[in-house]
Amino acid sequence: METAQLIAILATAIATATPLVYAAIGETITEKAGVINLSAEGTIMLSAMVAFAIAQTTNNLFLGFAGAAAMGALIALIVAFSTITLKQSQIAIGFVLALLCSDLSTFLGNPFVRIPGPTVPSWRIPLLQDIPILGPLLFRSDLLVYSSFALIFLSWFFFYRTRNGLLLRAIGEQPAAAFARGANVIFLRYFYTLFGGALMGIAGAAFSLDFKAGWSYRHTAGYGWIALAIVIFGGWNPLKVALGAYLFGILQSLASLAQSTIPQIPTQVFSVAPFVLMILVLALTGGDWIDRLLAPLPLSWRRPLAQALQATPPASLGKAFEQD
Repeated sequence: METAQLIAILATAIATATPLVYAAIGETITEKAGVINLSAEGTIMLSAMVAFAIAQTTNNLFLGFAGAAAMGALIALIVAFSTITLKQSQIAIGFVLALLCSDLSTFLGNPFVRIPGPTVPSWRIPLLQDIPILGPLLFRSDLLVYSSFALIFLSWFFFYRTRNGLLLRAIGEQPAAAFARGANVIFLRYFYTLFGGALMGIAGAAFSLDFKAGWSYRHTAGYGWIALAIVIFGGWNPLKVALGAYLFGILQSLASLAQSTIPQIPTQVFSVAPFVLMILVLALTGGDWIDRLLAPLPLSWRRPLAQALQATPPASLGKAFEQD
């Protein structure tokens, strides 16, 4: 494989993974607060439709993204009210909303199917774009891609290097202890659920206004479910979550390449291959095979490697909290 072809594959993988980065980190923030938002697929689809409809009608990309973020936050508000205030099942509420929003996007988006609309323009960074290999790989994209890089770093820094990040992790791990120390657990869970939902909305806009410009039925092709899986794969750590998103992007790029070089194999095989491989990786990450694999290593090596590879959810994830 030539260098230019490899760079093209990786650049495509980064572009493919960008909506996943927004969605997966949004879900990571939500779940770090102890709330499971399973509506990701429906949220992304409905937000993608809203973003395209607004941007196409007003010819304003900013309004499209703002509308998508607002739609994502609105759906997250329904999740938060139903699960935090009414204490209904987080799994059931999220799953129902995923189905409802998916069908709603199809119904409301019918007038906008396969019509042209505005797209995010590319923005090549002067000087940096001329760096060998890194230039065409990282610095010839658009503002949405560059912002996703910043989001990865800022979310990690917030989680592990700030007091508010420590408080966020506390309300997802030990909400009773956080409440005893003065934290308003209910308010914070609401806030982070809505913020995570807004990021999922931006992920939807990234599809219809950038990655897959336009709107059509099942536009996001199951990316919401993949985002949920990537959160588990990444162990609720923004850096590893982003790594999972880029891994999926690489798998999709390789599948597209294989589809063009091996035309004898049905295209459906290559379409589902990245999803199957991602499920396999997820199953391996969650199993106890890691402990068996690392058993021969010295204890000083085994512990950090096991912590890096294994995925441990927040202790109070999915559990209701009574704030007296």
